[in-house]
Amino acid sequence: MLVKKNEKSCIAFFSFQLIIVLILLISTVSPIFAKKKPSKVIVAYVTSWTSDIPDPTQITHINYAFGHVNDAFNGIRIDNETRLQSIVDLKKKYAHLKVLLSIGGWGSGRFSEMASDNTKREQFAKDCARAVKQFHLDGIDIDWEYPTSSAAGISSHINDTHNFSLLMKAIRKAIGTKKLLTMASVASGKYVAFDIVAPYLNFVNIMTYDSGNPPYHHASLYRSALSGNTTCEEAVAAHITAGMPAHKLVLGIPFYGRGNKEEVKSFIDYKDLLKLQGLEKKWDDVAKANYMVNQQGEFVLSYESPESIRLKCDFIRTKGLLGAMYWEYAGDTEDGILRSTVYSGIFE
Repeated sequence: MLVKKNEKSCIAFFSFQLIIVLILLISTVSPIFAKKKPSKVIVAYVTSWTSDIPDPTQITHINYAFGHVNDAFNGIRIDNETRLQSIVDLKKKYAHLKVLLSIGGWGSGRFSEMASDNTKREQFAKDCARAVKQFHLDGIDIDWEYPTSSAAGISSHINDTHNFSLLMKAIRKAIGTKKLLTMASVASGKYVAFDIVAPYLNFVNIMTYDSGNPPYHHASLYRSALSGNTTCEEAVAAHITAGMPAHKLVLGIPFYGRGNKEEVKSFIDYKDLLKLQGLEKKWDDVAKANYMVNQQGEFVLSYESPESIRLKCDFIRTKGLLGAMYWEYAGDTEDGILRSTVYSGIFE
């Protein structure tokens, strides 16, 4: 009997030890099966009217600009399909790269008519799926500027916000869950019912620029006396309040400046504003924004710089945002000083 008791004791002891080992193994392995947090993204808008071939080593996503709602309100018309294909071809060498077709842009209309008609809306969504398959795209980006607004000279209707939600639902259904669906949003967070569309969207690119003209900043990080209508900080807060989670928000960065139309033209690429003469560079340490003044000390240009971009990337990481977006790739210098700053700020 004593031997049997010892045997039982040994068995019990080793069983206990085995249970402890299994618990430790499970606790170690279980994170592998846990839902992974989405990786950070860097989204570059690449346009149909430029010829630069982007460097994918510092980009995760390219939004090709633009496609448009066709004249029949039931499908897509794509600008410069040859260039789109050349951008998609980059994926053959760079497997990590995602390419989306961005549909819309400032002044691109016919959204309101399409989205308000059940049949045309479904046909449009199916044509999005057709384009994704035909061009081997990774998804669709919708840039309707803006539902319920005719500010860009396009048609609008009071029901646009509701119909936009229906459109996002229809596109998601048409392209499936494995493809990306994103959108561009005005900095104020207006015009869209984010609490409704959030489940359909992978992420939202906030256009945190064009919020002011000289003598005001157009893309300041924080509010100062010289900030425009909306700062980056305010834009992010507005979208979160509207129902879009922080981890689905992508902060927009302009690769261009806004001038006063006299000494400096209204829109000027970063690579060109570096060549300006007779102006003095200034730094707003409250807004964390760059600007230039003329010889009379007047604010004539608002622009981005590597210094302001680094601070925006710090903000993105601190706030738990998904990443950065910039408009547009061709505005950078040939050696890519801005895009390399974005990359190091997000990933390094």
